[in-house]
Amino acid sequence: MAVVETVKGQIDVEDLGTVLMHEHVFTISTEIRENYPNYPDPWDEEHRVADAVAKLTEATTRGVRTIVDPTVIGLGRYIPRIQRINAQVDINIVVATGIYTYHEEPVQFHFTGPGRIFDVKVDPMTELFVGDIREGIADTGVKAGLLKCAIDEYSLTTGVERVMRAVAQAHVETGTPITVHTHAADKTGLIAAKVFGEEGVDMSKVVIGHSGDSTDLDYLKELAATGAILGMDRFGVDVFSPFEDRVNTVAGMVEAGYTSQLVLAHDASCYSDFYPEAAVAAALPNWKYTHIFDDVLPALRERGVTDEQITTMLVDNPRAYFSGTK
Repeated sequence: MAVVETVKGQIDVEDLGTVLMHEHVFTISTEIRENYPNYPDPWDEEHRVADAVAKLTEATTRGVRTIVDPTVIGLGRYIPRIQRINAQVDINIVVATGIYTYHEEPVQFHFTGPGRIFDVKVDPMTELFVGDIREGIADTGVKAGLLKCAIDEYSLTTGVERVMRAVAQAHVETGTPITVHTHAADKTGLIAAKVFGEEGVDMSKVVIGHSGDSTDLDYLKELAATGAILGMDRFGVDVFSPFEDRVNTVAGMVEAGYTSQLVLAHDASCYSDFYPEAAVAAALPNWKYTHIFDDVLPALRERGVTDEQITTMLVDNPRAYFSGTK
């Protein structure tokens, strides 16, 4: 039976239960936290941990058994804090390896790699990602359960492509699934799929993140034709696409026969230093782990989506995605 790596250790893939496939516990800059601890909000470690425990616990009251947290380098990954939080909540947290960048790879990798000043055959990023998967992250004992990269509105820069190919190569070596942040307005999911295809990636193990920001069903069907899973994973982020549009898009794709290629989430965080906390609460009041269960699922049912189809998106598709790691 396939197993999945979580913060608390390996679990059987059958025990994932209801899964939110793209959530963060924190998205923060560790450098900002260390050097400007009051920007944009004061950082109180005990408060932030307690708040995260409360928000994750609330998610479990809606039946959530697992969250997939694709927080990697560039988003403030710090596993010891996540371990401390997870010890207080009965939930599975799957963490990721990879790099989140819209532009260049981190400068620490810029000069070393295939074709770089210090030329090496295997990209050191790939080796580090594989190490996170097989050996664990730093000295935490926690192994990464998925890979993460990004291609946003700046498209396929040299650095973005390098990270994407390093992620793809780590996937080919380990079988570990991938999630990729994309910019739906510029259809960068298609570029990601092309690069992954060139590297021999199993596209059934790829989530094209933030596909639900688009209402263009032709684009979404083109993405689905690659074999990828589509992340309907920003519910509550109404600034990119309003609630009704997001619900109608999922219902439309279900009606068109793509239920087995859709997963749901919010892309929410317990706290993010990308913006002031009070401003986010005022502008995006539904951007939280419970919005899908309280608001989205009833709206989908009103549009004819069945409980069986909802189970496919929240339980069956995540289970299939995580099956088959080498």
